[in-house]
Amino acid sequence: MSEHDSSTRRPSVSRLRERPNADVLIIGGGINGIATFRELALQGVDVALVERGDFVCGASSASSHMVHGGIRYLENGEFRLVREAVQERNRLIRNAPHYVKPLRTTIPIFKTLSGVLAAPFRLLVSHGRGRPRERGALLIKVGLVMYDTFSRGGGRVPRHRFQGRDRSLRELPRLNPSLKYTATYFDASMHDPERLALDVLYDGIAAGAESGTARAANYLSAVGFENGAVRLRDEATGDEFAFEARVIVNASGPWTDLTNKALGRPTSYMGGTKGSHIVLRHPELLDATGGREIFFEHSDGRIVLIYPLRDRVLVGTTDIDADPAKPSVCTEEEIDYFLDLIPHVFPSISVDRSQIVYTFSGIRPLPRHDDTVPGFVSRDYRIEHGWLGEVRTLSLVGGKWTTFRALAEHLGNETLRLLGAKRVVGTRTTVIGGGAGFPRDRASRRIWVAKNAHGQRPELVSLLLDRYGTKAADVLRALPAPPRELETIPGYRAEELAYLARAEDVLHLDDLLLRRTCIAFSGGLTRAALEEAAAAIAPVLAWDAAEQAREVDRTEAILRESHRVDLGSPGIAPLV
Repeated sequence: MSEHDSSTRRPSVSRLRERPNADVLIIGGGINGIATFRELALQGVDVALVERGDFVCGASSASSHMVHGGIRYLENGEFRLVREAVQERNRLIRNAPHYVKPLRTTIPIFKTLSGVLAAPFRLLVSHGRGRPRERGALLIKVGLVMYDTFSRGGGRVPRHRFQGRDRSLRELPRLNPSLKYTATYFDASMHDPERLALDVLYDGIAAGAESGTARAANYLSAVGFENGAVRLRDEATGDEFAFEARVIVNASGPWTDLTNKALGRPTSYMGGTKGSHIVLRHPELLDATGGREIFFEHSDGRIVLIYPLRDRVLVGTTDIDADPAKPSVCTEEEIDYFLDLIPHVFPSISVDRSQIVYTFSGIRPLPRHDDTVPGFVSRDYRIEHGWLGEVRTLSLVGGKWTTFRALAEHLGNETLRLLGAKRVVGTRTTVIGGGAGFPRDRASRRIWVAKNAHGQRPELVSLLLDRYGTKAADVLRALPAPPRELETIPGYRAEELAYLARAEDVLHLDDLLLRRTCIAFSGGLTRAALEEAAAAIAPVLAWDAAEQAREVDRTEAILRESHRVDLGSPGIAPLV
């Protein structure tokens, strides 16, 4: 691609090259970097964000699709984090109703008193060693009472309830009959985390649109620091340019130390752990969940989950020390672990590898933890200060999806302090993206569908409303009547994909299939589907036949190597 082509096709990069300076440069386009970008843009700060890959392609794309307070963090004594997370969960249900909804969660319990003596000990020490003790009913009850207490004041979900064996099995008859109790409480589902993050990003860009003071670009790496400026590299062309900022915010998650090293200021803040998941096409298991997340303790003491999502079942997660310099992939051993844990809760249901349609794995941005057992490492966050010459730096250590807004508020406040600026607006009640005007009942939904049909069938309008929130209105305006449904990707239209490619900074085919949509997550992709999707967006991205073929090959390789999707067979791909 020539430099002229890059300028034409990458206006986000051109805007940074044409004015190579800002008050703040954020490095890292995961949810925490994006949220901090929005926070500062709303204050009128001149802020730029760069991401070395696609937006939300790292740790933020490997979540369990939950917004939760982290009931198990109570064992670690992280009461501040749990309180903040529960409050942020409630805010997201209110501020992002198109993507975040209350989720009924059930814990099967097999013992009564187990763990009661061990829990206080864990609260008194700063780290955990050895295998966790099994949590019994009494310990879980105490935790849920505390959890409910943190939800008071703006609570958006019902309180928990306990049930005995008989009533539990009447509600969920496929559960393990050896259980003694179940505890049911509510957290929240986040059925499209990548799209939620993109909504946050584009809200930030819109806040600075008139003045041009909020700019963001993907596939733009921070590769060095010299003469008072960060060296940025366009990953599409290899071109580099200098960019100056008064404050640099390193929000690159598990790669924070690697970013600091590239900038010439080595650190050793991070000690992330790998979490993997599998996605199953399994109608019997899906039905057995009763529409609830099943959240439980496996035989090794790890908290794991079985979660119905998009007519699939998500199973996760592991917690293994990992090196961020190496690719994170769900291994055979992890798959064996998942297949072993399902019969622990649903012993009458058979599951095997042929039912896996997708796997994903990511490294949590946890702090360095030395000999602490991964499951007991703090999920809280902190901000580290530093200097690059005369430029102030802030490095974010830790952070989780649920608390992204509160974290960005803290990181934004610290950045404003360094700039000598004041906060002008808060974000606790700020509605996100397609959550603005989102209909919350059947009557208002019917009205919205009728007003925004643009000649389309009500069923399609309703589908797109669920998919994009009220931003569906923009998608609908881009569709002809009737639009052309793709032959190999049911439920999607060629013009819909073209709109996403044009409006949402798509550079590669995998950006579209893995992060702008849930097409890959749901499974069933074929080589023909990749080719049809590439053809749909080729006119928008000026791809000729050769480039379409390269993008199809690239995406097939990513699906096989990172997600173990074998387009040529129903089974999962071997690790390469």
